[in-house]
Amino acid sequence: MNDKIIAEIRKDYILNLAHRGERIDGRKADEYREVRIETGVIQKAEGSAEVMIGNTRVLVGVKMQPGEPFPDTPNMGIIITNAEQVPLASPSFEPGPPDENAIELARIVDRGIRESNAVDLEALCIKEGEEVWMIFIDIHVLDHDGNLIDASALGAIAALMNTKIPNERFGYGEDAPLSIKNIPIAVTTVDFGTQIFVDPNLEEEQICSSRMTVIFGSSGEIVGIQKS
Repeated sequence: MNDKIIAEIRKDYILNLAHRGERIDGRKADEYREVRIETGVIQKAEGSAEVMIGNTRVLVGVKMQPGEPFPDTPNMGIIITNAEQVPLASPSFEPGPPDENAIELARIVDRGIRESNAVDLEALCIKEGEEVWMIFIDIHVLDHDGNLIDASALGAIAALMNTKIPNERFGYGEDAPLSIKNIPIAVTTVDFGTQIFVDPNLEEEQICSSRMTVIFGSSGEIVGIQKS
């Protein structure tokens, strides 16, 4: 029996389970896999975090440096988010520049941080119109077993909460914790027509009808929605 036939049999099996409200790994519809977070894992970064949701694993690092503000926001710091999908993390990941999936992942995480006002950007102004702190958030996907968005969003905010502004290195006084105003949390679900499951694993993502991510702020307010 070739791999294609086996894949189709497994797909039908997962779909039949889903239509009965059951999941391939035995979880309930609203049940997350085990979530683990470790911060301060990259010594040379201003902040970092490693997040695991089940077998999905992401590493997030934060670097900061002074730079010129955007003309329309002369008194606000800058956030730049990038995502890299390491080829060893999944057979579907190719070496080279970020593909559309990595770009979309970075964009969703970035939007959640911005729309929730997670970071006090005005506090990152060094000299209005001339110099502000730039925050670089780098997401590295190390193992992909579904739900990269939730893992990456959680890793990003955990890394930011672990971040210290490197004032001393640039001659601005003592290092200080980055001011965090809100903690955005992403919740991703997949739709199988008759059932909706939270925290999809990779197999569920590959065969679902649609996927939706809702990003909530600390008070439960919705700050972003992404559907695909």
